[in-house]
Order: sequence, then C-alpha cells, then structure tokens
Amino acid sequence: MIPADPDKAFGVYVHWPFCLSKCPYCDFNSHVRHAAIDEERFARAFAREIETIAARAPDREVSSIFLGGGTPSLMQPKTVGAVLDAIGKHWRVAPDAEITLEANPTSVEATRFRGYRAAGVNRVSLGVQALDDASLKALGRLHTVQEAMDAVAIARSVFDRYSFDLIYARPDQTPAMWEAELRQAIAQAAEHLSLYQLTIEAETPFFALHQAGKLKTPDEATARALYDVTQDVCAELGLPSYEISNHARLGAECKHNLVYWRGQEYAGIGPGAHGRLDIDGRRHAIATEKRPETWLMRVEATGHGVIVDDLLNSEERADEFLLMGLRLAEGIDPTRYQALSGRALDPGRIAVLRDEGAIVVDANGRLRVTQAGFPVLDAVVADLAA
Repeated sequence: MIPADPDKAFGVYVHWPFCLSKCPYCDFNSHVRHAAIDEERFARAFAREIETIAARAPDREVSSIFLGGGTPSLMQPKTVGAVLDAIGKHWRVAPDAEITLEANPTSVEATRFRGYRAAGVNRVSLGVQALDDASLKALGRLHTVQEAMDAVAIARSVFDRYSFDLIYARPDQTPAMWEAELRQAIAQAAEHLSLYQLTIEAETPFFALHQAGKLKTPDEATARALYDVTQDVCAELGLPSYEISNHARLGAECKHNLVYWRGQEYAGIGPGAHGRLDIDGRRHAIATEKRPETWLMRVEATGHGVIVDDLLNSEERADEFLLMGLRLAEGIDPTRYQALSGRALDPGRIAVLRDEGAIVVDANGRLRVTQAGFPVLDAVVADLAA
C-alpha cells in the first residue's frame, strides 16, 4: 500500500449519538432515549453545523464521509440523505468518495439498507461483534448470529463494499475457539474486517464487574496468543492487517480511517464529534458538546456545538502523527515527523527498538512497527517520542 499524499485527503465524520440500548463494554458517546427522536430537527442542526465548519475550512474536496455513533442505522434514510446533501452543498465531494454508515445487524435496520444506498451511502460497517449467541448475549447485543448473517447477506447484495466488527479476547475464549470463529467470519467478509480485543473501560458496567472479580478476561499470555492467531489467520486468508485492529484485501482499506491514522484533515459534526482542521496554517483540535440535547440547543443558538478549539503546537502535532501513524502497517515517514516537530527522531532509540525486534526501517526509510512490536505499541511510541 503506497502512502497517499498527506495533503490530499479530507474526511467528514458525522456522529449520531443514539442507541436502542447501551452495551456494557461501551464507553463511546452514545445515549438511549425512550421518547421518539426528532430527526428533522437534528438533520437541520447537522446542516447548520456543517455550514459553520465549512465557512472556517472552505475549498476542501471531501474524500470520505463516515456516519458513526451511536447507531446511525437508527436514522431514517431521508435523514442520512439530508446530511449528505448538506455536506455536498458546502464542500466539493470527490466522485469516488467513500461514504460509510455504521449499522447494527438487526433485521429491522437491515431493511433500510436500500434506502441508505439511494441516499448516497456506498459502504456499510456492521457491528456483528461475535459469531455465537451466548457471547452476543454476554456483550449486551440485541441481535442473534442468524440476524447478523442475514444482515451481512443483505449488505452484500446492496453495497459494493461492506465490513464488520468482531470483539475477541472475550471471557473464556481460547485461541482454538477464536480461530474457528475467525475463519467463519472471513468466509462472510468480502474485503474488510475490524477485529478488536475486548478492553475494560472505566465507568462501564463491565469495569464494575471486572473490579468485583465477576468478569474474567484472558490473561496476558492468552491475549497475546489470540492476537497472534488473528494476524496469522487473516494473513493466510488474504486479509492482512493494515492497521493494528483492521484487516483488508489490498486496495479495500477504509479510506476514512486512513485519514485519521495518516494525520490528515477531518471535520467532526454532531454531538461529541472530534475534528482536526488546518485554519490559517495552524492545526486546530476541535470537539463538540457531548450531550445531544445540549449540542442541539447550542447549534440552534450559535450555529455550532464546538466547546473545544485548541491550537496544536509543533510538538503536539508531531506526537499525534507518531501515535496514529505507527498503528499502520505502512508506518511513518520520519522526514514528515521532522518537518512537523522541527527535530529528528533519535537514531539511538530507533537502533535499540530495531535490535529488540519492535520496529524495522524499510528500504524507503519508512519506520514500521513489527508484528512483535504491535502488542507493546504504546511503549514503542512513548520511547520514540521521548
């Protein structure tokens, strides 16, 4: 995979913050509302915030749009269409733009897929999470394996591109169990899988259960074995990792997520969305109000829900580039790090990490983390950034 020109891509992330229920492992900005959501009002607010952000960052060509959440597939197709129309009104959208919508694989939401395709979505990402019903129930998911596979089949018939997520390193999961599940998943996945180790996040129900000893996750050795199974089976079956948790056939990588990992520009729209925009030659780190109703009132009053707008200095920007870029199999160009930070990476630290087998420097001078280094990526990044 040849790295894209770092100045070319521009993404738009749109956050739909509502879910039917809150999964016990989830710490995302998602909210359950038992009353009906006023989608038309939210669509108008999305359009207003898009207009305001586009005025600050004009003349961009959008290469990717990602509707995430929450559960964006709870939106009516006409709401999705209104949001996409607003983006197209205020920015140019590239003819080959990737437009992804996250969906839960319940039968009710799957019936909306054709409506999303008509609205302009050309890729879906399905939150399957597991391929056995007991695990799905333990993870708080509302669908069964059969419903998930039915949704995947509909996605396959409607969209040229689709992906789905699985969570591994679940309680009592062995490497052999995971290998069987993974092979089953790859048989259903045309081009892309996102495979995440279960992490216990603070302030989630799983955190409380874990602290009380009622939820046991695999020990470090088993977790490492599960990771190795993931890498080996996916590579064997033609979906090698291009990012620490994402696997794709060559050319089928998620264009939108590459915008994040390559340190490119993106606008964040909606409650709790984050953005990185270059305004007057300076990189801005932007975040919006998380609470949906408060965000809505802010947008209606001021045109946007932005509550954080920080200028990143050269060191912060370079560290972020390092942190995100080393997640990728393609690694980073050290000269870009030097251009951002004003200083070169320490050759001594690079040499030590290379001798330890954690990184390699390829023939083109790109610095890449090895398969052995990925499980300790945080430590590698911290060492290089010091």
